[in-house]
Amino acid sequence: MSEPGPGTRVVRAGLPQPEQGDPFLPGPVFAAPFHVTGDPYAAPHAYTRYGNPTWTRYEDAVGGLENAEAVLFSSGMAAAAALLITQAGPGSVIAMDSGCYHGVRALAETYIAPNGVELRLAPPAELAAASEGADLLWLESPSNPMLEVYDIAALAHDVTTVVDNTTAGPLLQQPLELGADFVLTSATKQMSGHADLLLGYVTTRDAECAESLRHWRRYAGAIPGPFETWLAHRSLPTLALRLERGCDNAIAIARLLAARDDVESVRYPGLPSDPGHEVARRQMRGYGAVVSFDLGSEERAERFLAAARLVIEATSFGSVHTSAERRARWGGDDVPEGFIRLSAGCEETADLLADVEQALNA
Repeated sequence: MSEPGPGTRVVRAGLPQPEQGDPFLPGPVFAAPFHVTGDPYAAPHAYTRYGNPTWTRYEDAVGGLENAEAVLFSSGMAAAAALLITQAGPGSVIAMDSGCYHGVRALAETYIAPNGVELRLAPPAELAAASEGADLLWLESPSNPMLEVYDIAALAHDVTTVVDNTTAGPLLQQPLELGADFVLTSATKQMSGHADLLLGYVTTRDAECAESLRHWRRYAGAIPGPFETWLAHRSLPTLALRLERGCDNAIAIARLLAARDDVESVRYPGLPSDPGHEVARRQMRGYGAVVSFDLGSEERAERFLAAARLVIEATSFGSVHTSAERRARWGGDDVPEGFIRLSAGCEETADLLADVEQALNA
């Protein structure tokens, strides 16, 4: 039998070997301590801050999708903090995509750089030069919210590279195959897909670095809850289906927006006119469910959001529900006042297009 496709692998990811009368996916293990006599390090589990069988199943699942070791954290930001702290000490240099997630930039500027770390924030055209002589390169592709696309294979050489893969996820993009050393994914988004939990994880093929991350998690206490982890694992089998519908909806919405004269700009890597299209076509298996566009003013953006009936006004992305927000309301991102990030959900395409069009007309 040939190697199963991604959609099949994700359905079976992390499931235990079948045992007569057992469920396909065992329920979450709720425990702080476990029964342990003698040497606690000889026991498979002793205390949940050190490890939990529910985590292990999910780490095996998502790690298997990237042929790597996965280390799970309580949120995407906890995973980012673990990477920055374990990989960048005093005297080191970090080159960072200036358009990456604003929370990561704030963490690096506020808590990492003051501890003797040189932080070089650079826009897309300058990131390669900024990474020369750096110890760590941090990039996000496609970036959030601008959807800039970086040529990962071209950048990830001669420097330890972290790729934030949250916008794409492992079914659409495999940064480790392109030369990255670490992949950061917020499982809050598309991986869990139901807007009801916070989780994040790091994947790497370096066993020593994976253990370093587990050590930091253990003593920092940035541990995931078993129930949230189980919910994410339960949601994983539908990832390919959710992504297929979300990507189909996103490209349809992007085309509608690009055809209108009253939309100032549209960013979506799936559009041939997008600056990142050619690179995305080479290194991605799909273009994702996020579309960004500028309606020219705060007033027009707010009117659009108020008029939409199927588009929920909320932050975050990657849910089965279509959502959008005017990103400038948060601060932290260099975007126009009328800039909207829209996350296409799993509603029927015709219904979403009709709703987006009537909201634009309003």
